Amino acid sequence: MDDGALVLIEIGALLFGIGLLARLAARLGISPIPLILIGGLAFGEGGILPITQGGEFIEIGAEIGVILLLLLLGIEYSPDELVGSLRRSRMAGLIDMLLNALPGAALALLLGWGPVGAVALAGITWVTSSGVAAKMLHDLGRLTNRETPVVLSIVVIEDLAMAFYLPILTALLVRMDLGGGTLSVALALAVVAVILYIALRHSATVSRLVWSRHAEVLLLSVLGLAVLVAGLAAQAHVSAAVGAFLVGIAISGPAAEHAERVLTPLRDLFASVFFLFFGLSTDPRDLVPMLVPAAALAIATMGTKVLTGYLAARSAGIGEAGRWRAGFAITPRGEFSIVIAGLAVAGGLDRSLAALATAYVLITIITGPFIARIPDTRWFARWAKRVQSDRRARLASASSS
Repeated sequence: MDDGALVLIEIGALLFGIGLLARLAARLGISPIPLILIGGLAFGEGGILPITQGGEFIEIGAEIGVILLLLLLGIEYSPDELVGSLRRSRMAGLIDMLLNALPGAALALLLGWGPVGAVALAGITWVTSSGVAAKMLHDLGRLTNRETPVVLSIVVIEDLAMAFYLPILTALLVRMDLGGGTLSVALALAVVAVILYIALRHSATVSRLVWSRHAEVLLLSVLGLAVLVAGLAAQAHVSAAVGAFLVGIAISGPAAEHAERVLTPLRDLFASVFFLFFGLSTDPRDLVPMLVPAAALAIATMGTKVLTGYLAARSAGIGEAGRWRAGFAITPRGEFSIVIAGLAVAGGLDRSLAALATAYVLITIITGPFIARIPDTRWFARWAKRVQSDRRARLASASSS
């Protein structure tokens, strides 16, 4: 069969399959993310019927999916909201790092992977998946909830922290000298500072630059700018997702309203491709030996993530149910964790670290959308309301005495 025709057949079959899985997920009342991931496992490396063509298209589509997810999240918020949220969540970011990085570092040392392995696994367990968190908030209709800015601030702080972390990890892996490592970190921070400055101080200029009444012109302008900035950020070892998010922050007014409308279908398409690619690139046979330690690590660090979100939402004055929603929303790990594992193995660390990271990420991504729905159940809502009422009663009693 002609290679070009085979590429079209495989890509068409995969996209049609995603559509069927999304329809099944809607019937079951769940997020389509777990089903798409499982479908990817079935047709990826070591699966039932591995695809042989179209891999490059799927990989690039996955990168665009993350960019679109974060771009449209950024469009939801103004620069003032971002700055205020980041200021309020500085302590939450520190707690997040301590609670979620330390379990990974401890397990790496127990497994004999050494200090550099500990730094790598600490990053894998620390960082929430921006793409998955954004998709979950959209699927669950929580973009306008009071706790959502808290969730976004934690995710953005983590992604910005990667500007420090990734160059440091790279320097450790290649045993770069102090001067080279410092230069790499300084370059990454300079890129973040420039993007932040433009987003926060010149959002009106950026909005005028991309604005057009013609949908196709607006689509091309906004998407092109987001991909360009994301690429420049990635080249400087900064998160491409952060670059796209800040482009979204910089777009406001009519440009933001119309851009959201024209980009939403595109986001839904490429976000699904992102989750499909994750499953396709995973060989199920590599996961089996690491399932037990990965599951133990996932249980521990999903618990610490819930605690992180709960404490951050509490400090922001969010009610009991919103605190739990914030915690459950940040449990999945994803693209950053896989990137870190890939860097670590390429740098000479034990290959089993990649298998552990993949199993760990899959567990958190598959279970995350399910447990994120717990605060929406009737029994949990009643319990949360009772807890909040009891707390108010105790506070009233204490103040009267």
